[in-house]
Amino acid sequence: MRKQLYIYTAICCLVSFASCKKLLDAPPVSSITNESYWKAEGDVTGYMTGINADFRNLMNTTLYFEDRSDVFVLGLEGATSTAWAQNLTSLNAPNWINFYNLIHHCNLVIKYAPTITTGTAANINRALAQAYFIRAHTYFSLIRTWGNVPIVLQPTESAETELPARSPATEVMALILSDIEQSLKNFPENGFVNKNKVSKPAANALKADVLLWKNKVLSGTNADLEGAIAAADLALGAGVSIISDFSKVHATDNRKNAEIIFAFYFLRDEKSDQYGSRLKPRDIFVAAATNVAQLPFSKNGARSVYAPSAKIQSLFASNDVRKANSFIAAVDASNNITGVFDNKFRGTLYPDDRYYENEIVLYRAAEMILFKAEALAALNRIPEAKTELDKVRGRAGIGPYNGPMDKISFEKELLNERAREFWLELKRWPDLVRFHFGGTINVYNEVPNLLGKSIPLFSPIPNTQIFLNPNLKQTEGYAN
Repeated sequence: MRKQLYIYTAICCLVSFASCKKLLDAPPVSSITNESYWKAEGDVTGYMTGINADFRNLMNTTLYFEDRSDVFVLGLEGATSTAWAQNLTSLNAPNWINFYNLIHHCNLVIKYAPTITTGTAANINRALAQAYFIRAHTYFSLIRTWGNVPIVLQPTESAETELPARSPATEVMALILSDIEQSLKNFPENGFVNKNKVSKPAANALKADVLLWKNKVLSGTNADLEGAIAAADLALGAGVSIISDFSKVHATDNRKNAEIIFAFYFLRDEKSDQYGSRLKPRDIFVAAATNVAQLPFSKNGARSVYAPSAKIQSLFASNDVRKANSFIAAVDASNNITGVFDNKFRGTLYPDDRYYENEIVLYRAAEMILFKAEALAALNRIPEAKTELDKVRGRAGIGPYNGPMDKISFEKELLNERAREFWLELKRWPDLVRFHFGGTINVYNEVPNLLGKSIPLFSPIPNTQIFLNPNLKQTEGYAN
């Protein structure tokens, strides 16, 4: 294993060095490395260890999928992002380099894993399936953030590799769906080996997610909605179900529970804190709180850059069990609230400090149920959609939905339900964009920092990338 990790680390260093020079930050891989590598099963499975770590690192941030939404306000300290301020320009644009780094490494596995003839075929095929999944998810992240993006299907093994232009998101979507099918085809088992590793149920969960985006954002068809329902059912059919106690879904002492489909692991001293630490107080800010013992503060890891918005808090009824498990307020001696913090990702309190080591859950059972509800509602099968919605509401203790049953009203409630269920789980901004294009809401009226603005919903790319690659065009709606 040390050999594989060493070579992966060496290649990653080359990638980082090349990022100063190349648009997609994918380096030439030396012939010496290739001649001595990709010979045995362990080369593939060991390489996937590095890929999984990079995948987790890429998802350990609120920048791409929460910051532009309506769930954050200013916290007690630290600098917010330009994405949160809706002040994105070609000069401060988020960079897609790390996404393409990850794609590069997946491309290596996809190219070379099929050439290995020694070892256990099932293990090699599983690694190949995982690489296809991660490449598909990474491209899905790219089109949800930037819209049209370059397609790169081969590892960069030559300095003469042509730099590609941006492809339409519809073409990227076709690639994503193809990769998902390849992933499903290569898994040797239908269930789980380890819920911290990509599996066939996770690939079906991703497929449901992708097909809903395709239908609503990329003008898809009803077949996409039917496919999303089928994929969600397959993900749930792998022995996955919602657990009765919502507080245990993300608890550090209940990892890989029945609700989880795929989660990135976090362990103390193995990785820096999970992104939820950015909504937690440092001890000095809450020392005088009368309920300090109940607060998830820390001495070192916490930085309350953001706080939960009043809007997101107002979506929870008083009897919703998720409310107390999502937010906690610091209260002073005069019963004044001095800060509101995330309470979902509490981490673990050790004798020396609290460490934020909750796993990042990419997909879980409740989302498959709500994916089904969303697809059914889009098909105007509202009573069936309500049946699915009520399964999640029942666990939350708020009872069956009894509001209007017209399509738009129901979809708005479904969007609100997703906000309550998936607070801080990297879902809100894509949800708002998807329901906006689906005609349910006008996102410019939902996000306070978008009010009165007409900036695009997809991010710009840095001017430096266009300078390095004249084939690139700036995201529509932004000046260079």
